[in-house]
Amino acid sequence: MEKSTLKLPSVITIDGPVASGKSSVGLMLAKELGYLFLDTGIMYRAVAWAAINHKINIDDVEEVSILAQQIDIEIKPPTKSDGRINDVFVDKVDVTWKIREPEVNENVSQVSRYQYVRKALTEQQQEFGRRGKIVMVGRDTGTIVMPNADLKIFLEASVKERALRRYNEEVKRGKQSNLEDVIKNVEMRDKIDSTREIAPLIPAKDAVIINTDGKDISRVIDEILSVIRNFN
Repeated sequence: MEKSTLKLPSVITIDGPVASGKSSVGLMLAKELGYLFLDTGIMYRAVAWAAINHKINIDDVEEVSILAQQIDIEIKPPTKSDGRINDVFVDKVDVTWKIREPEVNENVSQVSRYQYVRKALTEQQQEFGRRGKIVMVGRDTGTIVMPNADLKIFLEASVKERALRRYNEEVKRGKQSNLEDVIKNVEMRDKIDSTREIAPLIPAKDAVIINTDGKDISRVIDEILSVIRNFN
């Protein structure tokens, strides 16, 4: 893509449900544009992992919220070629794959419902956004974190397609997995994310909606680049 002749959106948000492809798409788009990539969902996973690791009851709103304000979350470019998108550290401990474990999958949506957890992490995310030249992905980046973003994308895909993607990811990493269980987990995550009172998963009113069923990453990127060309 010829960037020199285009006025590029400084802040691009990509939202969507679990396994809709937003992280992979966002990373490739950021590389294409030479932008910073930030997956905000990683930060909620880090809090969920930390709560489990500290043996804090996930239902204890106050303790989980205090923990979210206290722990040090670092997100860095990947240093290993094992499929990771970033290196993720919590209090200097590499938790890149730990935050993808089933127990975290089952509890991250619950953690993300807590007002003060969201407040603490949203403030950190907004600081990144204010620097510009960033592709930010998550569940509420276009509605809550960066409501004035220049370009907002919302990715959709069927439950079956998304569950199969997550299942294949787990199998590729050598994890024993059951597709039916993954489908149930995706459905549960969708219900929690879309019905929570604070920052529910919904497209921003001015978001461009792209369905990713049956599409590889390059095709989705082409669609987004077409939108960027029309941005000018």
